[in-house]
Amino acid sequence: MTEFDSIAPAIAQALTKRGYSELTPVQKAVLGAELEGRDALVSAQTGSGKTVAFGLALASTLLDGRERFAQAGAPLALAVAPTRELALQVKRELEWLYELTGATVASCVGGMDMRSERRALERGAHIVVGTPGRLCDHIRRNALDMSALKAVVLDEADEMLDLGFREDLEFILEEAPAERRTLMFSATVPRSIANLAKSYQRDAVRISTQAEQKQHLDIEYRALTVAPADRENAIINVLRFYEARNALVFCSTRAAVNHLTARFNNRGFSVVAMSGELSQNERTHALQAMRDGRARVCIATDVAARGIDLPGLELVIHADLPTNPETLLHRSGRTGRAGRKGVSALIVPNSARRKAERLLRDANITPTWAKPPSADEVTRRDDERILADPAFEEAIREEEQEFVRELLEKHGAEQVAAAFVRLSRAGRSAPEDLMDTPSFTPSADRGDRGDRPERGEPRAPRGDFGDSVWFSLSAGRKQNVEPRWLIPMLCRIGRITKQEIGAIKMQAEETYVEIARDWVDRFVEAIGPKLALEKGIQVRQLDGMPDLSGGSRGAPFAGKKAGKPDWKGEGKPKRKFDAKPDFAGADHRASEKTDAKPWSKKPGKPKFEKPKFDKPGAEGAKRKPFKNKAN
Repeated sequence: MTEFDSIAPAIAQALTKRGYSELTPVQKAVLGAELEGRDALVSAQTGSGKTVAFGLALASTLLDGRERFAQAGAPLALAVAPTRELALQVKRELEWLYELTGATVASCVGGMDMRSERRALERGAHIVVGTPGRLCDHIRRNALDMSALKAVVLDEADEMLDLGFREDLEFILEEAPAERRTLMFSATVPRSIANLAKSYQRDAVRISTQAEQKQHLDIEYRALTVAPADRENAIINVLRFYEARNALVFCSTRAAVNHLTARFNNRGFSVVAMSGELSQNERTHALQAMRDGRARVCIATDVAARGIDLPGLELVIHADLPTNPETLLHRSGRTGRAGRKGVSALIVPNSARRKAERLLRDANITPTWAKPPSADEVTRRDDERILADPAFEEAIREEEQEFVRELLEKHGAEQVAAAFVRLSRAGRSAPEDLMDTPSFTPSADRGDRGDRPERGEPRAPRGDFGDSVWFSLSAGRKQNVEPRWLIPMLCRIGRITKQEIGAIKMQAEETYVEIARDWVDRFVEAIGPKLALEKGIQVRQLDGMPDLSGGSRGAPFAGKKAGKPDWKGEGKPKRKFDAKPDFAGADHRASEKTDAKPWSKKPGKPKFEKPKFDKPGAEGAKRKPFKNKAN
C-alpha cells in the first residue's frame, strides 16, 4: 500500500504525472483520518507544499466519492489568498491537480478585468480562487453565488491579517453557508489567527508537522557585514559569486527597487522589478521572464513578492533588512523549496549589526557571519566554473577536428585558451573592489555581540585625524546643507566611511570637507570625472587649508568670475551707522568706517514726509492727536 492509495484515483494520477513520488509532511498530515470532513488550522511554512495539501484535503469533500465533477454551476470551494500573484499561483496548482477530474477553476483578483471574471462565474466554476477585496466586490454585486459552497480555504491567513484584510475575511466567512468546512493555512499562529479560527471554525484540528517547527535546513543563512557605502557593491559581488539561475533581491521601498533595477541593468545583469506600482500585466511578464530564463534577477518589495514561486530559485538577498522575524522567514522561504538547496544572504551595514543580530535571534536562525565576496574571490570562483565546464568532458567530434587543428596551428594552445577565458568572462559584470571593514565573529561569552564594547562602555577616542586633504563643495547653508544627509551621501558616492571624513566647515554657499589623504584617490575616482555629487553639488580639491574669510586656495568653481569678491560668505561687511537711522526724514550719512553709500538713494536731495491727518481736511492743517473712539 502506497501513500497515494487513500487519494482519489484521478488526483493520484495527476500527482504521478507531475513527478511526485512521495508527499511532503504537511500533505501527509491533511490526509489523516482524523481530518476527514472537519475544519483544520494548519501551520505551514512557504515551500512546504501547502497548496497541494489543501487541494488534497478538499478532494473528498468536493468529489463526494465520484471520480469526476458534474457540470459546473455555483462554486463548491473558495480559496482566498493575500495577493494577486499568490492567487494566480494557487489557481495554476489546483488546475493541474484537478485536471483529470474535469474541474473548472476560476480566479477573481484585483487588477484583472472584472467583467471577464463575472462572465466566467456566470458560466460556472467548481473552485474559485481570489483576493479578499475582489471577492467581496463580486459577492456584493451578486456575481458570486455562495449558496453551494462546501469549503472555504484561507491561504497565508497571517499575511492577510497583516495586510489589513480582517474585515473582508469576516465578511466572506459570514456570507458563506454555515455548514461548510473551513481550512486555515498560516506560517505562524499568532493570537489574531487563533481568534479568527475560534470565531469561524468548529472543533478544528490543529496540524503542525515537525518539519514546520524548525527552520529550513535546506537554506544556508549568511550575514555579510559591509561599510554602508559598499552596500550595492556587495550585492553585485554576491550575485556574481553565486551566479544563481534565479535570484531574488528584497528591498523595503519602491524607490529602492527602481534604483537597484536601473543600477543592475547598467551593470549588465538581466533584471526585472516587482513593486506595488506595477500593473498586474507587468508583474505577470516579469515573473514569466524569470521562469523562462530571459531574466535571472528579480528585485522586489515584500508586498509584491508575497506568494512568488520561482522554480529553481537558488539565492535570496536582503538588500534592506526585514522589519521582523516573520518577514525574514517569508523572504528566505522563497528558496530551499521541495528539497532543493538555497542561500539567504543578509547585507548588514556596520551601523545595523545589532538590529540584524536581534532579528536573527528572534527568528531562531544561526547564520554564518562573514564579509561579502571580494573581487578576487569572485574571479577565482569564475575560474573554478570554467575548469568545471562540462564542455571539457565531451570528446572532440569528427567534424570539429580539422578546425581545432587549424586553430592550434595558427594561434597556439596558450592563445586559444586565453581567448576561451576572455569569451567566458565577456558576458559577466566585473566584480567590485570592496573597502576593508573590521571582521566580526559573534562571541558566546559576549552574547553574540563580538568585539563591540558593552553598552555603557566609553568608545575609544578618535584622536588626531592625521594627514588630510580639503575639498570644497558648491553648496552651503543657503542650500540647506546639513551633515545628517551630506555625510551619508559622501560615504555612498565617494565609497568611504565616516572614519575617513574629518572636519566639515559650512559657509553661506560653500562647504569645506576634510578627507584622509590615504583615501583621496579612491574618493576622487569614485565620484567620477565630472566631480559631481547629488543635487548638482560640484566638488573641487583644494591645495591647502580653506580660507574661511571668504575665499579658498583652489581654482574657482565653473560659473564664478575669478577676482570678483564673493560677498555672500561670512566675511561680507555690514553697514555701520554712527546712530540709529531716523526714518522720520533726518539726513544721516554713513559712517566713515565703511564705504557704503549714504542711506538715501540720491545724496543731496532732501527727503520729505507726506503730512498725515486723522481725518480728511485741508493739506497743511494742524495735526491733531489721534483719539481712540473707544475712549
